[in-house]
Amino acid sequence: MATLGNAGSTREVLQRYRFNFQKKYGQNFLISAHVLEEIVNAAEIGRKDLVLEIGPGIGTMTQYLCEAAGHVIAVEIDANLIPILSDTLGAYDNVEIINKDILKVDLDQLVKRWGKPLKVVANLPYYITTPIIMGLFESRVPMESITVMVQKEVADRMQVGPGTKDYGALSLAVQYYAKPELVTTVPPECFMPRPKVGSAVIRLVRYEKPPVEVKDEALLFRLIRASFNQRRKTLANGLANYGAFSLTKEELAACIEELGVPAGVRGEALTLGQFAALSNIVYEKLKKL
Repeated sequence: MATLGNAGSTREVLQRYRFNFQKKYGQNFLISAHVLEEIVNAAEIGRKDLVLEIGPGIGTMTQYLCEAAGHVIAVEIDANLIPILSDTLGAYDNVEIINKDILKVDLDQLVKRWGKPLKVVANLPYYITTPIIMGLFESRVPMESITVMVQKEVADRMQVGPGTKDYGALSLAVQYYAKPELVTTVPPECFMPRPKVGSAVIRLVRYEKPPVEVKDEALLFRLIRASFNQRRKTLANGLANYGAFSLTKEELAACIEELGVPAGVRGEALTLGQFAALSNIVYEKLKKL
């Protein structure tokens, strides 16, 4: 099997297997060897690494990963792609193909079996990017980094700071768990079929421990979600309207005042550190109820 990563060999594989793209899975296969090399290099994969690839498609990036890594676990939801993967990856003995929804895979079991942390690499379907990334972080599975191709606007949201239009709950959640680094932007012509929007590769290097200290992590994320649920409202109104804190609007306003920011502040103005401090203030207030 010839190396993939270009339009000709990709088209040949698709025609041979009479493969039809499934819109519901958001399938866009990479046809740029240069971009594939950039992704693998950015992920800093070596012979001792255990790599999890989400959505290998026809195995284009998987071939590059198998050349670089110790072992690759490729999780593909589309059963129609499994025979193709068996063909395109037949020359490699360091890859395991799993036909399953990544959100239903027991990653902890995989890590325990191999006894080493994961490096995640993926060309993610746009429609499910956030659930996959948050699912990976929240799983608490030992993980060094996540290097993924995503919609450019999502990559922008992951790395921006307060006061920008892209700043929101995703920015704060990602930055709580990892340090985001933009690797490169990727135009639509690097895919088959071409998506309607630009893409970007972003690397998320997992923190050993979060950069802020909170007394209740779930409370922190409830506060963040509430703050951006109605982002045009003031922080006090947004939290009160969310109705998940067992505190009155006045009590919530007092917590914000204790934080030392103006009463009319909006959530989009607060840093991760300020959200962490606010969650600790609310936590102490709730303890007294």
